[in-house]
Amino acid sequence: MSEVSETTPQPVQAPHPGGPAPHPGAPHQAVPAPHQGPDAVPAPGAPGSFPAPYPPFGGGAPGFPEAAVAPGFPEAAQPGRTPLAPPAPQGPFAPQPPHIASVPQTAEAGQPGPGPQAASAPQAGQASPGPQATPVPQAAHAAPAPQGTQGGTPGASAPSAPQGAQAATGLPRTLQYRFDGPEDAPVLVIGPSLGTTWHMWDRQIPELSQHWRIFRYDLPGHGGAPAHAAASVAELGDRLLATLDGLGVQRFGYAGCSIGGAVGADLALRHPHRVASLALVASSPRFGTADEFRQRGVIVRTNGLEPMARTAPERWFTPGFAAAQPAIVEWAVQMVRTTDPGCYIAACEALAAFDIRGALGRIGVPTLVLVGAEDQVTGPAEARTLVAGIPDARLALVPGASHLAPVEQPAAVSDLLLMHFSTAWQQDTSAAIPVLPHITAPAAPSTPFVPVAEIAPAAATPDAVAPTPDDRYEQGTKVRREVLGDAHVDAVNDTADAFTEDFQELVTRYAWGEVWSRDGLDRRTRSVITLTALVTSGHLEGLAAHTRAALRNGLTPAEIKEVLLQTAVYCGIPAAGAAFAVAQKVIQEETTPPA
Repeated sequence: MSEVSETTPQPVQAPHPGGPAPHPGAPHQAVPAPHQGPDAVPAPGAPGSFPAPYPPFGGGAPGFPEAAVAPGFPEAAQPGRTPLAPPAPQGPFAPQPPHIASVPQTAEAGQPGPGPQAASAPQAGQASPGPQATPVPQAAHAAPAPQGTQGGTPGASAPSAPQGAQAATGLPRTLQYRFDGPEDAPVLVIGPSLGTTWHMWDRQIPELSQHWRIFRYDLPGHGGAPAHAAASVAELGDRLLATLDGLGVQRFGYAGCSIGGAVGADLALRHPHRVASLALVASSPRFGTADEFRQRGVIVRTNGLEPMARTAPERWFTPGFAAAQPAIVEWAVQMVRTTDPGCYIAACEALAAFDIRGALGRIGVPTLVLVGAEDQVTGPAEARTLVAGIPDARLALVPGASHLAPVEQPAAVSDLLLMHFSTAWQQDTSAAIPVLPHITAPAAPSTPFVPVAEIAPAAATPDAVAPTPDDRYEQGTKVRREVLGDAHVDAVNDTADAFTEDFQELVTRYAWGEVWSRDGLDRRTRSVITLTALVTSGHLEGLAAHTRAALRNGLTPAEIKEVLLQTAVYCGIPAAGAAFAVAQKVIQEETTPPA
């Protein structure tokens, strides 16, 4: 049973956060592997076979056995494979009678959506169909899904009778979502990666929905969702909680991929009583560098999403999988192409500002860190950083998988999630978690896509109280890095010595901590003024850095050209000519897509 919604949900009575229902398959015996280091694994079976069941989670070294399965996104299941059976639920999360009321149906049942189509998902108590039962997914998703319709899925077809489908109203405080699974089961929330839709998890739904009520959501502007950009990961988390609050869902498990994992980690830090158990897939406490993501935003603002779509296969899949599964690769490319560019840029800014490396020790829920062994985006090194910092975390490496491991190795990811949530969810850890006040993300600033660095921002300082000198310096450092980039600021700091360090502190405190931090003008306008002033004064040595800053603050190359043409009229042709030469070089460097 599933239901789809793209609007603000109606409040209903909250279900008791029960545990998973018993798996219909035969029980298995856990076979522990000998310890051979933090990532020791049993040898994988013969090609096409499924490995021995995984040992249970436990103490000791944070190693977790690597899962090995043959790649094959179109296949619903491997022949002869028996799904893992979770332990019987115990304690406060045992299943309760259903409490969620159904919303009257308003969408046409069975309408195909943006994802590839395939065979029906197996029902509880039935064996998964073999590879021959599922056709290769079509290269669909050429346009956003119609509002209020049931979307197709690339590994299991859409349920024939969706419930709760509603027309989008465009309210920015909620997210487009979909339910799968029994109404009386505990809720497991699943979050997508940047540039994807909820369909990236379709191959996990048949098994997971036998035990949990699966709640999937789309990022703003993804999959036909309303294009209300979110300025930070914390704001995405608050929108998710607002959606769940409207549905009466209070406590839930959470699994998320990439930026979806960042949302889950943020919720576990700011709202620990809401998250019962956590799985971070292809995630990181900090995603690359802020400069990398801000430049990606510049490229999209200048060239659209085609450069990101063209390079998505090499970021998301292993070369062998991409060559063997062209239909899936094309489906993934179309997901990127149909994303709203403004929302994609905002998500890049949110990732640029996301950094929870110093807060990992405060994540107090059982956590699975799952990563593809060949992931070049957020690979095993980032996964080990998460495991080392989160007190109750275990590591799972999936061989033969890159960034979108749920698509590339669906059976392995399904079983790892099934084992983790079936085991960890029985432990009610909420009593040991201190109750924290509800902290909401700050309102979106007037400047488009200005990143917010704090996961749990402090209360705003009253306007009547001037910041202390230390506050001005810290604020100036933050704004200077956001505008000019980490590389530029690091280079300036590296060359500072006893003779120049006081001057750099003055610039940081006064120019960036006071003037650039004022609310009277947005950063786009300040960039226009700065470019004009530099050309007028002939200080072209700073023009390159501020041209780069103008691009990151939202100005397009066409707008920068207009600024320089205006300076030619009022500041002189020679000055503007020299400025054009400097700006042209920077714009070419910043806006040229990767090869």
